[in-house]
Amino acid sequence: MHKKDVSQHKLKHKEEKMGSSLWTCLILLSLASASFAANPRTPIDVPFGRNYVPTWAFDHIKYLNGGSEIQLHLDKYTGTGFQSKGSYLFGHFSMYIKLVPGDSAGTVTAFYLSSTNSEHDEIDFEFLGNRTGQPYILQTNVFTGGKGDREQRIYLWFDPTREYHRYSVLWNMYQIVFYVDDYPIRVFKNSNDLGVKFPFNQPMKIYNSLWNADDWATRGGLEKTDWSKAPFVASYKGFHIDGCEASVNAKFCDTQGKRWWDQPEFRDLDAAQWQKLTWVRQKYTIYNYCSDRKRYPQVSPECARDRDI
Repeated sequence: MHKKDVSQHKLKHKEEKMGSSLWTCLILLSLASASFAANPRTPIDVPFGRNYVPTWAFDHIKYLNGGSEIQLHLDKYTGTGFQSKGSYLFGHFSMYIKLVPGDSAGTVTAFYLSSTNSEHDEIDFEFLGNRTGQPYILQTNVFTGGKGDREQRIYLWFDPTREYHRYSVLWNMYQIVFYVDDYPIRVFKNSNDLGVKFPFNQPMKIYNSLWNADDWATRGGLEKTDWSKAPFVASYKGFHIDGCEASVNAKFCDTQGKRWWDQPEFRDLDAAQWQKLTWVRQKYTIYNYCSDRKRYPQVSPECARDRDI
């Protein structure tokens, strides 16, 4: 081979190598971008009064650090709760919660979204108390058009009474994702095309409460609340709301399609998030309505799309 040909061959090889490296970099950047983009935006902590108001038993809510943190108190007379000032159609909603420590059997700490009419929509986090030393159970549920009965229950992989942990809901036209910290623990896809209603035209308020439910909360009601341990205290902070605010009678969001949660990267989980969700399902799920053949002989259509079966 002539010297000129050798030089051209080396140049061609170098260009091919650079081209291959460039494509590798672009693919890696694309994957990294997709992985990052699929995560909801970082919540912004605000004082309680920015987004929320008390709803009942005002004297059982204690304000700390200028209202940046509150405590809900439950005793044998009453629990208490608070709700968002506005109603929302889609968005990202999160709360840092530290659950009732010690013997919390019979108590329920709740963080949920709900509309107000009879055929209501609802997205639930419910933390079911337990006897000292036994793990908390986190129950999630989704109501659409007044129909619920879609319970899933998991154990948490940490002690939720020692420190604050973030619990979040991402809700758009395509899916509802429940998060514990940065871990998706449940997905409910829009399966309207399969005949399953999806929350899309009823604005919801955000509610939080601590109340006594010892008729069902712990071991199906076998374990009762020990009132000698009262008051039971759950702590909240963060109070993040990033949603499309709408009147309770609105049927659509004025900015539909324009907000960050409407964008294509939030229409599904990415591979890393599906992997995290699979880890939670395999290690910590103790009940899933999709696999309860005694209660539901026929599998609900959304279960396959949500990868619950």
